[in-house]
Amino acid sequence: MSGAGKKIADVAVKASKGIDWDGMAKLLVSEEARKEFSSLRRAFDEVNTTLQTKFSQEPEPIDWEYYRKGIGSRLVDMYKEAYDSIEIPKYVDTVTPQYKPKFDALRKTALAECLFELQLVEFKEAEENSLKESERLEKEIIEVQEMKKKISTMTANEYFEKHPELKKKFDDEIRNDYWGY
Repeated sequence: MSGAGKKIADVAVKASKGIDWDGMAKLLVSEEARKEFSSLRRAFDEVNTTLQTKFSQEPEPIDWEYYRKGIGSRLVDMYKEAYDSIEIPKYVDTVTPQYKPKFDALRKTALAECLFELQLVEFKEAEENSLKESERLEKEIIEVQEMKKKISTMTANEYFEKHPELKKKFDDEIRNDYWGY
């Protein structure tokens, strides 16, 4: 394996281990964001797989003796000399240092936006729940105030109309001859 190819494959492996795909997916709120995110993940996985398979295999060594027997040593020696003289330049990454700070900044911004969206949704839900609870409590306050005004002149039948569960309880106790002692 060439040095450059191995380095690229190693970087891809390290990058894929450092990404919390599930954690990021939980932060997404809109359906469009989920689609884009799954598309990004698929593309990343495809590139990562390609890098793993293409650059992770060592090339088979050339059996020069086999070719010497079939072709002749003079021609094979000429090819071997040319092959050995080839120098594959080392890969020097000049792009990553330029774009890594920009990428990190974009990632932080995107994460902050996702968190903001998530909090906004939670706040809206809490607001709706609060409004519903306020309405329920206001109705209950009105009922209690009405009950307070009428309690001194209210008959048992009028009270039981508003609270049929109590009437049923009392009727059951009387029917079962249970008088509380």
